[in-house]
Amino acid sequence: MDPADPSPLKRFVLAKRKISDVFELLLGYVQETSAFVAETCQNAALEQIARTDQLDEIQAYTSRLTTIREVLARRHMKVAFFGRTSNGKSTVINAMLRDRVLPSGIGHTTNCFLSVEGTDEDKAYLKTEGSEEEQSIKTVNQLAHALHMDESLDAGCLVKVFWPKTKCALLRDDLVLVDSPGTDVTTQLDSWIDKFCLDADVFVLVANSESTLMNTEKHFFHKVNERLSKPNIFILNNRWDASAAEPEYMQDVRKQHTDRCVNFLAEELRVVDRDQASDRIFFVSAKEVLNSRMQRAQGMPETGERRRARIPRALGAAECISQSAVKTKFEQHTVTAKQIADAVKSVMEHVNIAAAEKRVLSLEDREYQVDRLEFVRNQLNLLTEDVKNKIKDITEQVEAKVSSAMAEEICRLSVLVDEFRSDFHPSPHVLQLYKTDLLKHVEEGMGKNLAFHCTDAVNASMQSSQKDMIDLLQPLLPPAVQSQIHMLIPSRKFDLTYDLNCAILCSDFQEDIEFRFSLGWTALVSRFLGPASAKRALMLMDQNFQVTRPLVTTPLAAPAPVAPPQDAAMTQEELMMSMVNNLASVTSRTSMSVLVVGGVVWRTVGWRLIALSMGLYGLLYLYEKLTWTTRAKERALKKQFVDYATEKLQMIVSFTSNNCSHQVQQEMATTFARLCQQVDLTQKDLEGEISRLTTKIQQLETVLSRSKTLRNKAFSIFFLFDLFTISIYQYDKATVQIQKKKKHTCAK
Repeated sequence: MDPADPSPLKRFVLAKRKISDVFELLLGYVQETSAFVAETCQNAALEQIARTDQLDEIQAYTSRLTTIREVLARRHMKVAFFGRTSNGKSTVINAMLRDRVLPSGIGHTTNCFLSVEGTDEDKAYLKTEGSEEEQSIKTVNQLAHALHMDESLDAGCLVKVFWPKTKCALLRDDLVLVDSPGTDVTTQLDSWIDKFCLDADVFVLVANSESTLMNTEKHFFHKVNERLSKPNIFILNNRWDASAAEPEYMQDVRKQHTDRCVNFLAEELRVVDRDQASDRIFFVSAKEVLNSRMQRAQGMPETGERRRARIPRALGAAECISQSAVKTKFEQHTVTAKQIADAVKSVMEHVNIAAAEKRVLSLEDREYQVDRLEFVRNQLNLLTEDVKNKIKDITEQVEAKVSSAMAEEICRLSVLVDEFRSDFHPSPHVLQLYKTDLLKHVEEGMGKNLAFHCTDAVNASMQSSQKDMIDLLQPLLPPAVQSQIHMLIPSRKFDLTYDLNCAILCSDFQEDIEFRFSLGWTALVSRFLGPASAKRALMLMDQNFQVTRPLVTTPLAAPAPVAPPQDAAMTQEELMMSMVNNLASVTSRTSMSVLVVGGVVWRTVGWRLIALSMGLYGLLYLYEKLTWTTRAKERALKKQFVDYATEKLQMIVSFTSNNCSHQVQQEMATTFARLCQQVDLTQKDLEGEISRLTTKIQQLETVLSRSKTLRNKAFSIFFLFDLFTISIYQYDKATVQIQKKKKHTCAK
């Protein structure tokens, strides 16, 4: 920006373009930050990193910057002139345009708002509000002059005047001048402000030097100050040429107007400091300036030294308006932008610090979870081996206990069988029912007795072992599961099942309840030879008896010799050897003295002894026959069953004890498996938590990186605004020097 630029208002337009670019960057930065904070707030894993109030704050900044950008998007500089009726607002604008463009005169002249802006065309034209029709510039008096008022227009309407830029250098710099009706002719001040003042860059209060500031003028600008933050207001004391009639009071009147205007700007409106307020106050004679410029344009010489002295001051007003507009308007926007950027930077710093703290906590938490997972895995492996050994010890103890208890019950089987009571009859049907009930009684009785001796002790041992397992694995579970472990794995009474299956085990039991004389041949043979040998001997004798019987043959038939089978001969030989051994045993046991005594007795007693022996033998047989009752048969059956069942039950002692130990092993293994299942769930939860923390840490690192980048980006925007401020300051300094040179030249 060249400070020697001959157009003072062009500087405003160039500055606006430059700051618009910086504001565009700032708006993009704030929008990016807003999206980042919104994304962070919506992420449940990043709670308390960014708050919703921070998001609302940044979104409010976005809306505010959007409004400022829209204002800065206009390239033109809008200067609005306000004041009482007949203070010369239109004349001031005509003087700046160097022609009588707007209607002016005595009394209430301007009836509506008039805006003047440059056009690249060579002709001047105007447009009415709500219409795009180009009308002749000559109709402006008919539309805007109060004496030629069009009834369709009111004070709140706007007529746009387009004046060729070739006729006015000010309009080449996109300057828009807005003329207004007097502030004392309407009460619709609020609507004026909303429609014409909110986007104004500069406000010019045209006052009358022949009077003073009126309350109607002050009231209007008080309302403007309420709606806008520190508006750029300048005061032109017009008709200053009237002071020439009283030159002795000129300085006093000037000081009086200056003091009142300074108090109004600095004390009442508080838009500038007192030191700067005097630079916003001008004393001009717009009518003289207009006449002088028109004479100059027509090639006529200016008259009077007084006019030539006042014209430079009027020209300096344009420079001062541009300079102050840039300094105050853009300075306020710059301060606002810096405040917004600083606030957003503070939010990013807060997000960065919060994310860093969360990241440290998440790293510590993940390290703790990893250590705990490793601890759980190692402890589970160690405890698994320990529990397996304990289960093995308990099963061995149960097996030994069941074996011992079952051996005792087998020894007490006769007692259990004697306790059985039921209807007994040797008939096959009743006998079958009796044996079925007996088997059921034996199985139930032995089961109860085994349970009495084993179940309680086994159950107590198992509960103790289960409690030990729970105590060992409980520290591996999370606190919530530890408090509910007894609900997840309830302690229940365990009952052993003793599957004796007596019905199947003794299904081939065959009782022998036929009458057997104790001194009969069979009994004697069994007594001497033993049950097995006696049975074989009796079978052999029966075969020999059948073989040696004489055959009935014809006389001519010669008897055929029959050789006994080899097996029969071998059997007979074995039988004879057995009998000889038994007889030798008897002989050895009774000694020869018995034979001697027997011979003496035989000689002494003779046949009487034989008769007596036979009598006693017969009486004994008769006695045994008579006493072989149903009761005796039942006792014989029970005795036979006890002998048979004892042998069978002894065969399944090992199987039953193994079965019981297997039940205990299964129960213990099931309990341990359920505990391990809870530990597995704990491991899965830990793995899931580690995975979640890893993802969260990655997200936090992304937040850290982005927040740091956005925070640093604010410094770049600060730098751009500082460059803009420095450029304004340097231009102001150069402009002051140029103005001093101009004043020195004019004084000469």
